[in-house]
Amino acid sequence: MTTRSGPRRVLGLAAFGAASLLALTACSSSSDGGSSASDTPSASASSGSAASAPASSDSASAQVNGTVTVFAAASLKESFTTLGKDFESAHPGTKVVFNFGGSDTLAASITSGAPADVFAAASPKTMKTVTDAGDATGMPVTFARNQLEIATLPGNPHHIASLKDLTGSGLKVALCAKTVPCGSAAQTALTAAHLSLTPVSYEQDVKSALTKVELKEVDASVVYKTDVKAAGGKVDGVDFPESAGAINAYPVAALKGAPNTAGAQAFIALVTSAQGQQVLQQAGFLHP
Repeated sequence: MTTRSGPRRVLGLAAFGAASLLALTACSSSSDGGSSASDTPSASASSGSAASAPASSDSASAQVNGTVTVFAAASLKESFTTLGKDFESAHPGTKVVFNFGGSDTLAASITSGAPADVFAAASPKTMKTVTDAGDATGMPVTFARNQLEIATLPGNPHHIASLKDLTGSGLKVALCAKTVPCGSAAQTALTAAHLSLTPVSYEQDVKSALTKVELKEVDASVVYKTDVKAAGGKVDGVDFPESAGAINAYPVAALKGAPNTAGAQAFIALVTSAQGQQVLQQAGFLHP
């Protein structure tokens, strides 16, 4: 009995040991696989987090879409038209619609409820009309300045060399209306020179005053340097020292209740950016 049971016990123990070894091996294998599976979700979560940043950026970019309506001073026509095209290229799916005109007329339209996203004025005074009415959001930002110049017929046939020359008898001169920033600046310059000038016409915006010279309806007009530059060879420009004391600052602001708030902020960001400033200065505007 003892002799027979001994081998059986040894065999039983050996079988038990082998089974235990197999169980431990299986557990070890299962534990390694679990650890790897645990790393995979972490790696996946990490990848998802890294991927979420571009997705968030794309989402922010996607918010800038639709139509952006900009009310802007007439003197900004050429530079803002260029910036509008740049904006549309940078934000596919957007369209910038401009309303150019006399700043006072635009301000009156805005305070009367005209829907717009951005207002860019040719003077702080006209911007104040909008901010005082509570129709702007945030503080307006000055993005450029502009200086007056006399626009004459090509070749300057009347030999106009100063602001005083505009008061000569028989000379036909056009000015911007006194309520328009370019007209107000002209009056400031005339007062500084102790001059009185009665023009043949007062125009509602600077482009209209310039057109009078281009069409040879008048001999000269007081406009901005940017307008003379934009006209090319259609007019000649004459500097006058009094203009240095009548430089207009140009503020821009997003409007309260803007139909496209994201678009408004993005357009203002472009105007005040290095790219926007380069376009403005190439057009003849001074640093803000």
